[in-house]
Order: sequence, then structure tokens, then C-alpha cells
Amino acid sequence: MTAPGAPRAIRTTGRTPGGTAYTLHGTDGPPVVLVAGAGGTGAVWEHHQVPALTRAGRRVLTFDHGPAAPAGPGETASVLRELLVTAAAPGPCALVGHSLGAFAVQELLLTDPHLVSGALLAATRGRPDAVGEALARAEAASVAAGPRPPEYEAFVRLVQNLSPRTLADEAAVADWLDLFEIAARAGATAAHLPAPPVPDRLADYDRIRVPVLVVGFADDVLVPAPLGREVAAAIPGARYAQLPDTGHLGFLERPEAFNSVLLDFLATVAPTEPGANHAP
Repeated sequence: MTAPGAPRAIRTTGRTPGGTAYTLHGTDGPPVVLVAGAGGTGAVWEHHQVPALTRAGRRVLTFDHGPAAPAGPGETASVLRELLVTAAAPGPCALVGHSLGAFAVQELLLTDPHLVSGALLAATRGRPDAVGEALARAEAASVAAGPRPPEYEAFVRLVQNLSPRTLADEAAVADWLDLFEIAARAGATAAHLPAPPVPDRLADYDRIRVPVLVVGFADDVLVPAPLGREVAAAIPGARYAQLPDTGHLGFLERPEAFNSVLLDFLATVAPTEPGANHAP
């Protein structure tokens, strides 16, 4: 949350020609584009990441890309490409992606590296895996069986997305359950519909030449941290950081730790010529 009494960043809203709703936070500073996961809305970043970035002198762009059914990484990358070309500042931007948002950023790093000055990839993978495939089958079966009660939906999201440390805190559990149940009652479940399979792209990542930091969440059961370490190993010069006591929503669960890693990384990314190799 923004500290009491702190000035709110100036907000400007708009839509791309393709209809993607976006918000610009702040008026100047190096641009950072935040890319949410499946069914994501830009609002997911506004409690913690947007205030931290604008206080650090960054201009932040958030956007909504959650359709009725989740798109794959390639489709989301196309939305992101249009956003960067039509709504972001001239020149390459720093990108921050989470889960499906990270997969989409990885696709863009392969197809349009000139648009990117650096990328932080959180809760990511570069290939299909047994956990992801089992989850896709389970979600498909669940959708075919009909809607689940909001209370049950909230419990499932609780244990899927948070760390054992948070689950041991009864006050925190109550707060998170309220949030997940509100989302379930509002029908905000697009993130949990069966998504297209993730392609195996690890071999292709050898072509990426912008600076990359991969962040793994130690207790992530949806995208296990070793998959992110694989992505970092596949990208020349990429670095890997792992945050303890964090589940799949680690950037919300431990925002101070995540923001510290994010700001440290951005400080190393110089906005120079498009597509240049800034990797250490």
C-alpha cells in the first residue's frame, strides 16, 4: 500500500488500437511495463509494485490482458508488443512479467528484442512440466464438472498460491481467504481455466541478448522454482534469485523482498541502444 500521506502517482488511462486497456503511472522517468499472469489485470500491481517504482522515479505502465479464457504466451506477447509500440515511451522499456506474463515476455525477447532494455521474469518456466500438465488436466476436468462453490474455490487458490509460512499465520489466512472468495464470487476465475500448453523454448533462449533476472519463489507449487532456474541457465548472462517463504504470488505475499530485488535489478539496466547486450 502507499504510505499514508504519500502523494499518489499521476494516472493516465487509455486503450491500444486493439482494445487493450492500460494505465500509465507517473509522468517521467525510465519506463517499466508490468505484465500480469493469466487472466491478469493491471490492478494486481497497484498495491505494492507501482508505489515502489514511482517513488524510485520510474514511469510505470500496467495493462489488462485477461480474456474470458486465457491466451497462450504467443498471444499475450502480441498484446504486449502492440502496447509497447503504441503506448510506451519511444525506445526500449524494462519489462516485469509474472507467470504467463513472464512466458510472454520471453517470447517477446526472441521476436522483438529491440523493444526491451531488460526483463525480470518471476515464476516462469521454459518448457512443459509434469506439474503444469497435471494442473491443466485437473482444471479442464473441474470446468467440465461445473462451477465450484466460492468457498471451495477460495480454499484451493489459498493453498495453491501461498507459502507454508503464510498458511501458518491465521490472521493472514483469513485476509487472503476473503480476497480469494470475493474474486470467486465476482467471477474472476479466468486465470484458472485451462490454458494452452507452454511450448518447449529452452533451446531458443540462447538467442536472448538483453539483461535478464529470473526470480523463483521457493514454495511455488504451480511453477516450481527449479523451472525458473532452468530459464536463467538457458539465457546467456542471465541471473537467478530465489525468494524464501513465497508461493506463486510471491510478489504480493512478500512485496518488500520482491521490490528490493526488482529495484536493484532495474538499477543495473541502462536504457541504451535497442536490443543491445547489457548482460554482465
